[in-house]
Amino acid sequence: MKRIVYLTCIGSLALALTAWGAPRGKAADGSARGGGARSAHVVSPRSGGGHSVARVNRAPRSSHLSATRARTHAAEPGTVTRNRAALGHKTSVAQTTTRRTAKAEATRARSSRVVSRETTTAERNRAALNRERNLTRANAHRVQATQARNTRMANATRNAARRNLAVNRQRNLTLARNVLHNRAGNIRVTNNWRGARFNDPRYAAFHNYNRTWHDRGWWTDHHSHIVFVLGGWWYWNSGYWYPAWGYDPYAWYPYDGPIYTGYANLTPDQVVVNVQVALRDQGYYAGAVDGAMGPQTRAALAAFQADNGLAVTSAVDQPTLQTLGVA
Repeated sequence: MKRIVYLTCIGSLALALTAWGAPRGKAADGSARGGGARSAHVVSPRSGGGHSVARVNRAPRSSHLSATRARTHAAEPGTVTRNRAALGHKTSVAQTTTRRTAKAEATRARSSRVVSRETTTAERNRAALNRERNLTRANAHRVQATQARNTRMANATRNAARRNLAVNRQRNLTLARNVLHNRAGNIRVTNNWRGARFNDPRYAAFHNYNRTWHDRGWWTDHHSHIVFVLGGWWYWNSGYWYPAWGYDPYAWYPYDGPIYTGYANLTPDQVVVNVQVALRDQGYYAGAVDGAMGPQTRAALAAFQADNGLAVTSAVDQPTLQTLGVA
Protein backbone atom coordinates (compact mmCIF):
# COMPACT_ATOMS: atom_id res chain seq x y z
CA MET A 1 0.00 0.00 0.00
CA LYS A 2 2.80 2.37 0.85
CA ARG A 3 4.38 1.53 -2.40
CA ILE A 4 1.29 2.47 -4.36
CA VAL A 5 0.97 5.78 -2.55
CA TYR A 6 4.61 6.47 -3.12
CA LEU A 7 4.32 5.83 -6.86
CA THR A 8 1.27 7.98 -7.08
CA CYS A 9 2.97 10.91 -5.45
CA ILE A 10 5.96 10.60 -7.70
CA GLY A 11 3.75 10.53 -10.76
CA SER A 12 1.78 13.53 -9.64
CA LEU A 13 4.93 15.47 -8.90
CA ALA A 14 6.35 14.66 -12.30
CA LEU A 15 3.19 15.68 -13.98
CA ALA A 16 3.10 18.94 -12.07
CA LEU A 17 6.64 19.71 -12.91
CA THR A 18 6.07 18.96 -16.52
CA ALA A 19 3.06 21.18 -16.62
CA TRP A 20 4.84 23.89 -14.77
CA GLY A 21 7.96 23.90 -16.88
CA ALA A 22 6.33 23.80 -20.29
CA PRO A 23 4.37 27.09 -20.10
CA ARG A 24 7.35 29.11 -19.08
CA GLY A 25 9.12 28.72 -22.34
CA LYS A 26 6.00 29.53 -24.17
CA ALA A 27 5.31 32.48 -21.89
CA ALA A 28 8.62 33.94 -22.72
CA ASP A 29 7.85 33.52 -26.35
CA GLY A 30 4.44 35.03 -25.81
CA SER A 31 5.78 38.02 -23.90
CA ALA A 32 8.10 38.69 -26.74
CA ARG A 33 5.06 38.98 -29.02
CA GLY A 34 3.31 41.35 -26.70
CA GLY A 35 0.94 39.11 -24.79
CA GLY A 36 1.09 36.25 -22.30
CA ALA A 37 -0.93 33.13 -22.08
CA ARG A 38 -3.14 32.45 -19.19
CA SER A 39 -2.67 29.32 -17.09
CA ALA A 40 -5.15 27.04 -15.49
CA HIS A 41 -4.81 25.09 -12.31
CA VAL A 42 -5.27 21.39 -12.32
CA VAL A 43 -5.96 19.72 -9.05
CA SER A 44 -4.86 16.11 -8.78
CA PRO A 45 -6.01 14.03 -5.86
CA ARG A 46 -3.44 12.58 -3.60
CA SER A 47 -3.51 9.53 -1.50
CA GLY A 48 -4.54 10.10 1.98
CA GLY A 49 -6.99 12.87 1.19
CA GLY A 50 -4.40 15.37 -0.11
CA HIS A 51 -4.36 16.96 -3.55
CA SER A 52 -1.85 18.62 -5.82
CA VAL A 53 -2.51 21.57 -8.08
CA ALA A 54 -1.19 21.65 -11.64
CA ARG A 55 -1.14 24.75 -13.76
CA VAL A 56 -2.31 24.32 -17.32
CA ASN A 57 -1.51 27.08 -19.76
CA ARG A 58 -4.09 28.06 -22.42
CA ALA A 59 -3.11 28.63 -25.98
CA PRO A 60 -2.32 32.26 -26.78
CA ARG A 61 -5.01 34.43 -28.45
CA SER A 62 -2.77 35.18 -31.40
CA SER A 63 -2.59 31.55 -32.26
CA HIS A 64 -6.38 31.40 -32.30
CA LEU A 65 -6.50 34.45 -34.54
CA SER A 66 -3.92 32.96 -36.83
CA ALA A 67 -5.88 29.74 -37.03
CA THR A 68 -9.04 31.67 -37.70
CA ARG A 69 -7.32 33.70 -40.39
CA ALA A 70 -5.88 30.55 -41.88
CA ARG A 71 -9.26 28.94 -41.92
CA THR A 72 -10.72 32.14 -43.31
CA HIS A 73 -8.06 32.34 -46.03
CA ALA A 74 -8.59 28.70 -46.76
CA ALA A 75 -12.31 29.22 -46.98
CA GLU A 76 -12.15 32.52 -48.89
CA PRO A 77 -11.80 31.09 -52.45
CA GLY A 78 -14.93 28.92 -52.04
CA THR A 79 -16.80 31.69 -50.27
CA VAL A 80 -15.84 34.21 -52.92
CA THR A 81 -16.91 31.79 -55.62
CA ARG A 82 -20.20 31.18 -53.84
CA ASN A 83 -20.68 34.87 -53.28
CA ARG A 84 -19.87 35.58 -56.90
CA ALA A 85 -22.28 32.84 -57.98
CA ALA A 86 -24.98 34.24 -55.69
CA LEU A 87 -24.30 37.74 -56.99
CA GLY A 88 -24.43 36.49 -60.58
CA HIS A 89 -27.68 34.68 -59.85
CA LYS A 90 -29.14 37.79 -58.28
CA THR A 91 -27.93 39.84 -61.25
CA SER A 92 -29.41 37.32 -63.67
CA VAL A 93 -32.71 37.33 -61.74
CA ALA A 94 -32.68 41.12 -61.73
CA GLN A 95 -31.93 41.22 -65.46
CA THR A 96 -34.66 38.63 -66.13
CA THR A 97 -37.09 40.63 -64.01
CA THR A 98 -36.10 43.79 -65.85
CA ARG A 99 -36.58 42.10 -69.22
CA ARG A 100 -39.93 40.71 -68.14
CA THR A 101 -40.97 44.10 -66.86
CA ALA A 102 -39.87 45.67 -70.14
CA LYS A 103 -41.77 43.04 -72.09
CA ALA A 104 -44.83 43.57 -69.93
CA GLU A 105 -44.57 47.33 -70.46
CA ALA A 106 -44.17 46.79 -74.22
CA THR A 107 -47.15 44.41 -74.22
CA ARG A 108 -49.24 46.93 -72.30
CA ALA A 109 -48.15 49.65 -74.70
CA ARG A 110 -49.06 47.48 -77.70
CA SER A 111 -52.38 46.61 -76.08
CA SER A 112 -53.01 50.28 -75.46
CA ARG A 113 -52.20 51.07 -79.09
CA VAL A 114 -54.44 48.22 -80.29
CA VAL A 115 -57.25 49.37 -78.03
CA SER A 116 -56.73 52.92 -79.25
CA ARG A 117 -56.83 51.78 -82.88
CA GLU A 118 -59.89 49.64 -82.23
CA THR A 119 -61.57 52.54 -80.47
CA THR A 120 -60.73 54.82 -83.37
CA THR A 121 -61.98 52.21 -85.86
CA ALA A 122 -65.18 51.72 -83.86
CA GLU A 123 -65.73 55.47 -83.76
CA ARG A 124 -65.14 55.69 -87.50
CA ASN A 125 -67.52 52.79 -88.09
CA ARG A 126 -70.14 54.43 -85.91
CA ALA A 127 -69.67 57.69 -87.76
CA ALA A 128 -69.96 55.88 -91.13
CA LEU A 129 -73.02 54.00 -89.89
CA ASN A 130 -74.60 57.24 -88.74
CA ARG A 131 -73.86 58.79 -92.11
CA GLU A 132 -75.42 55.79 -93.87
CA ARG A 133 -78.46 55.99 -91.61
CA ASN A 134 -78.79 59.68 -92.24
CA LEU A 135 -78.47 59.13 -95.98
CA THR A 136 -81.01 56.32 -95.80
CA ARG A 137 -83.42 58.51 -93.89
CA ALA A 138 -82.86 61.34 -96.32
CA ASN A 139 -83.38 59.00 -99.27
CA ALA A 140 -86.50 57.58 -97.61
CA HIS A 141 -87.84 61.10 -97.13
CA ARG A 142 -87.01 61.95 -100.72
CA VAL A 143 -88.64 58.73 -101.94
CA GLN A 144 -91.72 59.41 -99.84
CA ALA A 145 -91.86 62.96 -101.11
CA THR A 146 -91.45 61.72 -104.68
CA GLN A 147 -94.11 59.06 -104.20
CA ALA A 148 -96.47 61.60 -102.68
CA ARG A 149 -95.79 63.97 -105.55
CA ASN A 150 -96.29 61.19 -108.10
CA THR A 151 -99.49 60.15 -106.36
CA ARG A 152 -100.79 63.69 -106.46
CA MET A 153 -99.86 63.96 -110.12
CA ALA A 154 -101.44 60.59 -110.89
CA ASN A 155 -104.62 61.59 -109.07
CA ALA A 156 -104.68 64.89 -110.88
CA THR A 157 -104.10 63.09 -114.18
CA ARG A 158 -106.86 60.57 -113.46
CA ASN A 159 -109.23 63.33 -112.45
CA ALA A 160 -108.38 65.26 -115.57
CA ALA A 161 -108.81 62.10 -117.62
CA ARG A 162 -112.22 61.50 -116.06
CA ARG A 163 -113.23 65.04 -116.84
CA ASN A 164 -111.87 64.70 -120.34
CA LEU A 165 -113.59 61.35 -120.74
CA ALA A 166 -116.91 62.82 -119.73
CA VAL A 167 -116.34 65.73 -122.09
CA ASN A 168 -115.21 63.38 -124.84
CA ARG A 169 -118.21 61.13 -124.38
CA GLN A 170 -120.56 64.05 -124.64
CA ARG A 171 -118.60 65.28 -127.64
CA ASN A 172 -118.73 61.84 -129.23
CA LEU A 173 -122.44 61.59 -128.71
CA THR A 174 -122.88 64.98 -130.31
CA LEU A 175 -120.52 63.99 -133.11
CA ALA A 176 -122.38 60.74 -133.67
CA ARG A 177 -125.68 62.56 -133.83
CA ASN A 178 -124.17 65.11 -136.20
CA VAL A 179 -122.70 62.36 -138.36
CA LEU A 180 -126.00 60.57 -138.47
CA HIS A 181 -127.85 63.77 -139.29
CA ASN A 182 -125.39 65.01 -141.89
CA ARG A 183 -124.83 61.70 -143.66
CA ALA A 184 -128.20 60.05 -143.51
CA GLY A 185 -130.49 63.03 -143.23
CA ASN A 186 -133.66 61.76 -141.63
CA ILE A 187 -132.36 58.17 -141.29
CA ARG A 188 -133.33 56.65 -137.96
CA VAL A 189 -132.23 53.52 -136.17
CA THR A 190 -134.38 50.61 -137.28
CA ASN A 191 -135.80 48.15 -134.75
CA ASN A 192 -138.49 46.56 -136.94
CA TRP A 193 -137.42 44.35 -139.83
CA ARG A 194 -140.86 43.31 -141.02
CA GLY A 195 -140.98 45.84 -143.87
CA ALA A 196 -140.86 44.96 -147.57
CA ARG A 197 -137.35 46.28 -147.97
CA PHE A 198 -136.07 43.45 -145.74
CA ASN A 199 -137.90 40.79 -147.75
CA ASP A 200 -134.65 39.74 -149.33
CA PRO A 201 -132.63 36.53 -148.91
CA ARG A 202 -129.70 38.61 -147.73
CA TYR A 203 -131.83 39.94 -144.81
CA ALA A 204 -133.89 36.80 -144.16
CA ALA A 205 -132.40 36.41 -140.67
CA PHE A 206 -133.79 39.83 -139.72
CA HIS A 207 -137.06 39.56 -141.64
CA ASN A 208 -137.89 36.17 -140.09
CA TYR A 209 -136.47 36.89 -136.63
CA ASN A 210 -138.84 35.89 -133.85
CA ARG A 211 -138.18 36.11 -130.10
CA THR A 212 -138.86 32.55 -129.01
CA TRP A 213 -138.45 31.47 -125.37
CA HIS A 214 -137.04 28.14 -124.23
CA ASP A 215 -135.41 26.85 -121.08
CA ARG A 216 -131.74 26.08 -120.71
CA GLY A 217 -132.14 22.37 -121.44
CA TRP A 218 -133.92 23.03 -124.74
CA TRP A 219 -131.25 25.44 -125.92
CA THR A 220 -128.49 23.01 -124.94
CA ASP A 221 -130.18 20.13 -126.76
CA HIS A 222 -130.74 22.07 -129.99
CA HIS A 223 -127.59 24.22 -130.28
CA SER A 224 -123.95 23.33 -129.65
CA HIS A 225 -122.53 26.89 -129.71
CA ILE A 226 -123.84 29.01 -126.81
CA VAL A 227 -121.82 31.88 -125.29
CA PHE A 228 -122.34 34.60 -122.72
CA VAL A 229 -121.48 38.10 -124.06
CA LEU A 230 -123.00 41.56 -124.18
CA GLY A 231 -125.02 40.91 -121.02
CA GLY A 232 -126.80 37.74 -122.13
CA TRP A 233 -126.61 34.26 -123.68
CA TRP A 234 -126.29 33.87 -127.47
CA TYR A 235 -126.59 30.83 -129.74
CA TRP A 236 -125.10 30.44 -133.22
CA ASN A 237 -127.12 29.27 -136.23
CA SER A 238 -126.44 29.55 -139.99
CA GLY A 239 -123.82 32.31 -139.71
CA TYR A 240 -125.72 34.48 -137.19
CA TRP A 241 -125.67 34.89 -133.45
CA TYR A 242 -129.16 35.18 -131.86
CA PRO A 243 -130.24 35.95 -128.27
CA ALA A 244 -131.13 32.71 -126.45
CA TRP A 245 -134.31 33.94 -124.81
CA GLY A 246 -135.14 32.01 -121.66
CA TYR A 247 -131.68 30.40 -121.29
CA ASP A 248 -131.24 32.67 -118.28
CA PRO A 249 -134.37 34.46 -117.02
CA TYR A 250 -132.19 37.29 -115.71
CA ALA A 251 -130.16 37.84 -118.90
CA TRP A 252 -130.05 41.36 -120.28
CA TYR A 253 -129.69 42.34 -123.94
CA PRO A 254 -129.02 45.99 -124.84
CA TYR A 255 -129.37 44.85 -128.44
CA ASP A 256 -131.65 41.85 -129.00
CA GLY A 257 -131.31 41.20 -132.73
CA PRO A 258 -129.18 38.99 -134.98
CA ILE A 259 -125.44 39.62 -135.48
CA TYR A 260 -123.74 38.17 -138.51
CA THR A 261 -120.34 36.49 -138.11
CA GLY A 262 -120.12 33.77 -140.72
CA TYR A 263 -118.09 31.57 -138.34
CA ALA A 264 -119.03 30.22 -134.95
CA ASN A 265 -115.50 30.71 -133.58
CA LEU A 266 -115.94 34.49 -133.82
CA THR A 267 -118.09 35.65 -130.90
CA PRO A 268 -120.62 38.51 -131.24
CA ASP A 269 -118.59 41.03 -129.26
CA GLN A 270 -115.48 40.37 -131.38
CA VAL A 271 -117.46 41.04 -134.55
CA VAL A 272 -118.85 44.29 -133.09
CA VAL A 273 -115.32 45.42 -132.18
CA ASN A 274 -114.19 44.88 -135.78
CA VAL A 275 -117.20 46.83 -137.04
CA GLN A 276 -116.57 49.73 -134.64
CA VAL A 277 -112.96 49.99 -135.75
CA ALA A 278 -113.95 49.96 -139.44
CA LEU A 279 -116.66 52.61 -138.89
CA ARG A 280 -114.24 54.77 -136.93
CA ASP A 281 -111.63 54.54 -139.67
CA GLN A 282 -114.19 55.72 -142.23
CA GLY A 283 -115.41 58.61 -140.05
CA TYR A 284 -118.78 57.19 -138.97
CA TYR A 285 -118.02 56.27 -135.40
CA ALA A 286 -116.32 58.25 -132.62
CA GLY A 287 -117.30 56.24 -129.54
CA ALA A 288 -115.56 53.61 -127.47
CA VAL A 289 -114.41 50.37 -129.07
CA ASP A 290 -116.05 48.10 -126.48
CA GLY A 291 -117.82 45.40 -128.51
CA ALA A 292 -121.29 46.54 -127.37
CA MET A 293 -124.08 47.29 -129.79
CA GLY A 294 -125.07 50.60 -128.23
CA PRO A 295 -126.96 53.58 -129.73
CA GLN A 296 -123.79 55.16 -131.16
CA THR A 297 -122.72 51.99 -132.92
CA ARG A 298 -126.19 51.41 -134.36
CA ALA A 299 -126.45 55.07 -135.48
CA ALA A 300 -123.08 54.80 -137.21
CA LEU A 301 -124.21 51.57 -138.94
CA ALA A 302 -127.42 53.27 -140.10
CA ALA A 303 -125.47 56.22 -141.56
CA PHE A 304 -122.99 53.92 -143.30
CA GLN A 305 -125.77 51.73 -144.75
CA ALA A 306 -127.71 54.74 -146.02
CA ASP A 307 -124.62 56.24 -147.65
CA ASN A 308 -123.80 52.94 -149.36
CA GLY A 309 -127.32 52.14 -150.65
CA LEU A 310 -127.87 49.26 -148.24
CA ALA A 311 -131.02 48.41 -146.35
CA VAL A 312 -130.85 50.30 -143.07
CA THR A 313 -131.01 47.49 -140.55
CA SER A 314 -128.91 49.44 -138.01
CA ALA A 315 -127.36 46.03 -137.28
CA VAL A 316 -124.43 43.89 -138.29
CA ASP A 317 -125.68 42.02 -141.37
CA GLN A 318 -123.82 40.21 -144.13
CA PRO A 319 -124.06 42.97 -146.85
CA THR A 320 -122.79 45.59 -144.36
CA LEU A 321 -119.78 43.47 -143.33
CA GLN A 322 -118.89 42.83 -146.95
CA THR A 323 -119.12 46.54 -147.78
CA LEU A 324 -117.06 47.53 -144.73
CA GLY A 325 -114.46 44.94 -145.71
CA VAL A 326 -114.67 43.15 -142.35
CA ALA A 327 -114.05 39.42 -142.64
